[in-house]
Amino acid sequence: QVQLVESGGGLVQAGGSLRLSCIASGTISIVNRMGWYRQAPGKQRDLVAFITTDGTTTYDNSVKGRFTISRRNVNTVSLQMNSLKVEDTAVYHCNYCEDRCYWGEGTQVTVSS
Repeated sequence: QVQLVESGGGLVQAGGSLRLSCIASGTISIVNRMGWYRQAPGKQRDLVAFITTDGTTTYDNSVKGRFTISRRNVNTVSLQMNSLKVEDTAVYHCNYCEDRCYWGEGTQVTVSS
C-alpha cells in the first residue's frame, strides 16, 4: 500500500505562482512514476504532468512552458506552477504508479481574475 499527501494549494491571482508538493509513504518501489492530475468541477480528471524515477517528464500541452515537475527522490514530487490562469483552477491530485496506481485526496488550486 502507498499513501500520498499533497500540500501547497491555495488561492492566487492570475499570473501568480504556486508550488505543490506530494510525499508518498508505505511500500515504495525504486522504479515508479509520480505526477499530477487535475479535475475541475463537472469535468473529468486530466493529466497535468508526470515524471519517472529516471527523470523523464511528460506535460499536458496546456501547461508546457508554465509548469515544471521535479522530484528529489523516489517518494516525492513537486509541481512549480507559474503564470497561472483562471482555467488552471481545479483540484490537483498527486498520482503514484508502479504495478498499480495510487491517488492522493487532492489539493484545491483557485486562480482568480
